Amino acid sequence: MWYVVQTVGGQEKQVLDLLEKLIGQDLVQEAFVPQYEVKKRIRGEWRMRTEVLLPGYLFVVTDDPGKLRDELRSVPKFTRLLANNDVFVPLNDQEVAFINAFTKPGRRVVGFSNGVMEGDEIVILNGPLMHQAGLVKKVDRHKRLAYLEMEMLGRKKTVKVGLEIVQKRP
Repeated sequence: MWYVVQTVGGQEKQVLDLLEKLIGQDLVQEAFVPQYEVKKRIRGEWRMRTEVLLPGYLFVVTDDPGKLRDELRSVPKFTRLLANNDVFVPLNDQEVAFINAFTKPGRRVVGFSNGVMEGDEIVILNGPLMHQAGLVKKVDRHKRLAYLEMEMLGRKKTVKVGLEIVQKRP
């Protein structure tokens, strides 16, 4: 089952490294911080960067969440396994499917997409957003971002992913 560990935003990668060092691989099948590719303008040049998809969260695949919670106490950073009334809440099938639709085990990074605007419609030409244009709620053409709305842990979350609109057609 997939569980969510909450941590301090900006420290996800440090906590992930500590988790991989301190917690046995027999307990955790996979641990990752989902990321997305985006183009950033650095000194006048557009460069590809990766950013954290859900700041403050990392995902852990385990069969024993109780033992995982106990092991997290050995991590010298703030970590909390998300629970509801002391019952650990795994991600539901749709949430797992959403993450798996955009990323792959071993590389949990949402790739960069390219598209065109045809009137008010967005047509995705390539990348992970292809055939997923319905999820796009807003596009920031200047920052080359698409805002997607997704259901995660019973709440609606807005996440950013990289999308470049290469052409605008009337």
